[in-house]
Amino acid sequence: MEKKIAVIGGGAAGMMAAIQAARTGAKVELYERNDRVGKKILATGNGKCNFSNRDMSAQAYYGSARKRYDTFFSKFDVNETIDFFSQEGMLIKDRNGYLYPASEQAATVLDILRFALDKEKIKVYTECKVEAIKPIKGEQLQVGKAVYDAVILACGGKAAPKTGSDGNGFKLAKALGHHVTELVPALVQLRCKEDFFKSVAGVRTGAELTLYIDGKERSCVQGELQLTDYGISGIPVFQFSREAAYALMHKEKVTVSINFLPQFAQKDEKTYKQFWQERWNRQKEQNLEQFLTGITNKKINQLVIKLAGCKPLDKVIELNHSKREKIENLYRALTVTVHEANGFEQAQVSAGGVVAEELTDTLESKLVPNVYFAGEMIDMDGICGGYNLQWAWTSGSIAGRAAAGKKF
Repeated sequence: MEKKIAVIGGGAAGMMAAIQAARTGAKVELYERNDRVGKKILATGNGKCNFSNRDMSAQAYYGSARKRYDTFFSKFDVNETIDFFSQEGMLIKDRNGYLYPASEQAATVLDILRFALDKEKIKVYTECKVEAIKPIKGEQLQVGKAVYDAVILACGGKAAPKTGSDGNGFKLAKALGHHVTELVPALVQLRCKEDFFKSVAGVRTGAELTLYIDGKERSCVQGELQLTDYGISGIPVFQFSREAAYALMHKEKVTVSINFLPQFAQKDEKTYKQFWQERWNRQKEQNLEQFLTGITNKKINQLVIKLAGCKPLDKVIELNHSKREKIENLYRALTVTVHEANGFEQAQVSAGGVVAEELTDTLESKLVPNVYFAGEMIDMDGICGGYNLQWAWTSGSIAGRAAAGKKF
């Protein structure tokens, strides 16, 4: 007998769940609170939509579901994602393992999903916010006035609430008896206490960033750092922002050490010292502004001069050992104090969600039969690089097929 399934949420995970459920033989209806599906997809990858990554591993993820990475990704992995989009007609561009539509338009990914919804004759109700899911006799579930054999909750997390993911799904989950872990913004900018950021706002530069929580090193990432008028941004910041956000929530001290010369490995002190010694000797007749030109961005050079207690026109030959050493250290370890992560409005994803221990290996609720979860609603979030969308495709496919009756 054909199963009737409701999918709550028309984002990446919800659309994939609906499509896979329909292809497994179910009659599917999708509820989306916005006036159209997939709004959040359009903003991913700066509009280019990095939809997956060939370099998949549990190390790219956080959360309680991470320890079951192998179980989940054995059911639907990156190769199956590639097959899905390829078979729907999308050409794929591979940039060192980072996967994009060949068009480099997020709209392409959304269109592929929308066309698949139409092809599978999935009824989509837009501008329809689900307020409750009510279990009824015979292990069926009521959504509004309609009754379903299964419901898939794919409402998104709390990031980018203007796109519809304002945390309403967690209210539905809690009403069904589920526990939701603490939620924080992830893949987000960090605000710092120092008052010099306005002088370097807008600078983009290669850097190595080391995160410290209560003085202990927690993460070290290289990439393009973006300096803002209030703090730090860019992919290396995003990669550890969720750790910083949780630490701040728990009132722990968060600092970031910035190495503006990442080409010099932190542990190779001899090479670094040699670089500076040769420069001090070779260019000793210059003033400090001239001497530092060419090392990195001019605004950073000016900041280093100021923080070292020097002036641009100071003669290099007149600098004492202490000031020279301070300049060297500032380029390699400028420490800033983080006092806040930007909010969910600026975050690309939210960390936290329904605890994985309350879900089966097919993402069915252990508390309420025939309720399934997918995407950001589950306590699983990834780093930058297509990992969060891959989790949407993986979890959506598992939940959709399982809800429709597939046995894994």
